[in-house]
Amino acid sequence: MTVLLSLALLLALSGKALANPACAVCTVAVGASLEIARYYGVDDCVVGVWAGALLALLGYWLILWFEKKNWNFAGRDFWLMALSVGSIGFMYISEIPYSPQIIGVFYLDPLLFSTILGALTFIYVSKFYQYMKAKNGGHAHFPFEKVVIPVLALTLLSVYFNYYPLSTNNMADVGELYEFSGDK
Repeated sequence: MTVLLSLALLLALSGKALANPACAVCTVAVGASLEIARYYGVDDCVVGVWAGALLALLGYWLILWFEKKNWNFAGRDFWLMALSVGSIGFMYISEIPYSPQIIGVFYLDPLLFSTILGALTFIYVSKFYQYMKAKNGGHAHFPFEKVVIPVLALTLLSVYFNYYPLSTNNMADVGELYEFSGDK
């Protein structure tokens, strides 16, 4: 097993470097943070934001792989990104029950809603970074700007969902914590 892992690492390091919208370290960091968050009991909506960003990131990598193979077809980038983000559906098939709720004008499961919102946020912020970089003569404004801007946007969305959870079950948990009663 160790030999196989070492060989895979050697092959990965010897490959041609491609320009990509996110780095491999970021991919691993987001994936690890998802598992840690769930272990510590972070709300599923917050985890969903980061899961959506991870799936969008994997979609970008899939697009780059298709580009490297020179596989082109109409709507390729859209369909690959939709396939990647849509893979959250496998969680509902095997792991968690789908329990839709009214969220604004949508009737979706809170985890699914936050996953889609996290993916859209990551995609928008990545495009916004490219726009800002182009306006600055093709250079970042500060070191690691490509990492800081998406992480900051996703963190702000996570903080929002932490204080304003989508799930009605979470509101019941808050009521149990404070035990509001008229006896005092």
